[in-house]
Amino acid sequence: MLTAAVRDLHKCYPKQFITDVRTPCPHLWENNPYVTPLADKDKSVEVIDCEYPLIHQSNTGPWHFIHGFIEFLNKRLGLQIKATDFKGDIHLAAAEKEWISQVQEITKEAVPFWIIAAGGKRDFTIKWWSHERYQAVVDHFQGKIRFVQIGEKGHAHPPLKGVLDLRGKTDLRQLVRLVYNAQGVLCPVTLVMHLAAAVETRPEMPKNRPCVVVAGGREPSQWEAYPHHQFIHMNGSLRCCDNGGCWKSRTVPLGDGDEKDHPESLCVDVVHVRDQKLSFRRRPSDPVPRHALTHASGGKHHDYLPRCLDLISVEEVTRRIGFYFAGGALCHLDKNQITV
Repeated sequence: MLTAAVRDLHKCYPKQFITDVRTPCPHLWENNPYVTPLADKDKSVEVIDCEYPLIHQSNTGPWHFIHGFIEFLNKRLGLQIKATDFKGDIHLAAAEKEWISQVQEITKEAVPFWIIAAGGKRDFTIKWWSHERYQAVVDHFQGKIRFVQIGEKGHAHPPLKGVLDLRGKTDLRQLVRLVYNAQGVLCPVTLVMHLAAAVETRPEMPKNRPCVVVAGGREPSQWEAYPHHQFIHMNGSLRCCDNGGCWKSRTVPLGDGDEKDHPESLCVDVVHVRDQKLSFRRRPSDPVPRHALTHASGGKHHDYLPRCLDLISVEEVTRRIGFYFAGGALCHLDKNQITV
């Protein structure tokens, strides 16, 4: 999101600013034409710690995440920056576009593929859809779509069957290049969703990369969704997200001492996907049911889903992916590519 704000600063105020960045993700800024190295100790340089307080109005306001840093810089610098494009600003070098993908390095063939992220960080388990349902989606498209599973090492990404496994095998820049070569993306609300929009597509691809996002009701859809994505949300379908997103962190507590285990950070409408009789609704002040604590401490917290995600079926996700093929934006694998 900050890449978008820096781009829009320079487009709206050309040649008026020189900018450099310090972020935990320097790979996102490689080849960026709006970044110029500046010395930290240069007294003529002003350092700004960027934030996006607009998120606190995201449930009811008509803004996307892309406006967060823009609004902050406008107030901080007294400017009127406008969003110039509905995506982040990631730049690939010409050489990067010519390199074969990690997938082709393994398969030895230039086979179209979809990226799938079927897990996530343990601090926000409320974003996780059912692993079994992701597997069912993969099985549904067997022989039609090649899926490549990704996931950062150390996060929770249980292996899927029938996919090419690149979990823990990509750094951030490699992931950017993988997205560039990808036909589409299937994921929750996460980094790769934003990259799907921000990274340009290959010349033979549609102008905007297909992406299906299993979102549920945690975030307000207008804050996260991109125009060309299939963003499957449940805002307005449940009382807990009938005025935007709930912004909760976890489905059930993990017992790891993190503040996200506190009652106010836990989902209030939980479904046990293996036994619907164990479903429960709770208020933030209520204690967590004993069976939920038992399952979470036993490493089976993935057996629980927020009701907003439980309402999203395998059939709905396969239907949304299918739109891109039925509409002609993409083509399924042909018989010569299926075995690759």
